[in-house]
Amino acid sequence: MTEKTSTPPSASSQNIDTSDFANDIGAKNIGESARNYVQRLRGGELGALPALVGLLVLVIVFASANSVFLSKGNFANFLTQAAPIAIMAMGLIFVLLLGEIDLSAGTASGVCASVMALGVVNGGKLGSTLGTPTYLVLLAFMIASVAVLVYYKLWAGAAISALGTIFVVTGLVKHPILAVFVSVSIGVAIGTLIGFLVARVGIPSFVVTLALFLAWQGVLLKFIGQGAAIPTKDYKLLFAVDNNNMGVALGWGLWVVVIGLYSLYTLTRALRARRAKLVGEPLDLVLLRIVALGLTTGIAVLVLSENRSRTVFGKIMGVPWAVPVVGVALVLWTLVLAKSRYGRFVYAVGGNAEAARRAGIDVVRIRLSVFVICSGMAGLAGVIAASKQGGVDAAFGNGTTLLYAVGAAVIGGTSLFGGKGKVRDAVIGALVISIIANGLPLLRNLNAAYEFLITGAVLLLAASVDALSRKRAAASG
Repeated sequence: MTEKTSTPPSASSQNIDTSDFANDIGAKNIGESARNYVQRLRGGELGALPALVGLLVLVIVFASANSVFLSKGNFANFLTQAAPIAIMAMGLIFVLLLGEIDLSAGTASGVCASVMALGVVNGGKLGSTLGTPTYLVLLAFMIASVAVLVYYKLWAGAAISALGTIFVVTGLVKHPILAVFVSVSIGVAIGTLIGFLVARVGIPSFVVTLALFLAWQGVLLKFIGQGAAIPTKDYKLLFAVDNNNMGVALGWGLWVVVIGLYSLYTLTRALRARRAKLVGEPLDLVLLRIVALGLTTGIAVLVLSENRSRTVFGKIMGVPWAVPVVGVALVLWTLVLAKSRYGRFVYAVGGNAEAARRAGIDVVRIRLSVFVICSGMAGLAGVIAASKQGGVDAAFGNGTTLLYAVGAAVIGGTSLFGGKGKVRDAVIGALVISIIANGLPLLRNLNAAYEFLITGAVLLLAASVDALSRKRAAASG
């Protein structure tokens, strides 16, 4: 009887085994990263590139046509103009990621802002201001939203709606900072209604939100009436949100903190990935990105820190407060989508809802939650827009507000078909739209009609690029 001897695996078999994980190391340098990026572009993954190219082209065109466009004062203007659009578009991105739509976000922001304004102007006495029946309906609506959110275990939304209800009942809505919170909580309640009708009842989001687009206009008229706008410009906090500026020292200090934290986070992530032999970006690419972000934002802070007043009697300098507001929202929702289990569930449901359901994801809960986020952000956008306008009138939010917000998300790179998009798309798209609105009046022989024509053409182009890139990705896959 012969004894069997085991032979050691050959070098070639060992190479085959280890090659299964070779791609986990990722690109080793900037050159490889660039080649990988070009390959993704050829595969149809364009991301925000078309929007960035369009942004650069618009800046060159408008700057060449009128030197005022790149002036310090005008630079601050289009940042504040973009703020409410960007905030509303961030919320809409969550809805678009699921292939849904919210046509009521604009008028919903008007309802939210009107409650905020009425509470502050009338000393928190919403009962006497709205009338007892309307006031009781508002309270019942908010309480019902809390119950629904608790049932679906959306605890953050439930807490916001519950606190907002308490502030309304106790009259604490008279304080501007709490009134801002109430505006967001009204948005959360509105999103709960929309999400329940879409996710649980099964009504298409287009139908639900189109109906509520009209309904919220009626509610706004009921709250405000046909009279003059409710002024908010006399309240320092509300006025400062989109009109005042940070101190120069505070602006530079915030810049140092932001760049420092970003550098620490990206470098730590890259080093950890390398040590674990997982996919990680090359350190030189990480450092290049840090330097590019630091230079770009540093130049912006430098320009905004200079005096942009056209008179000798006063100084206007510093970063507008709207910029850190947008920045905080951008970081928050980026982390939620990119680093949380909830964010992965949103992308999964947007990519294939049935597959996500079979994988154990509560699709109804996810679909409801995105409308809560969308309308809550619409409430915050209403605060910023009210600050910019100095008040809330009966037509608040029912013009181009929603169209610009949806356009910003799509122009920035978020797909209308669901499953693809990032929160940064809202900021990039909002900058494109605000530059168009800001730059066209500086061109001679062009009237306001061209703002709508050009913005519509840019949106159509962005949607076409999205559709073509998806076809190319499907063909290459």
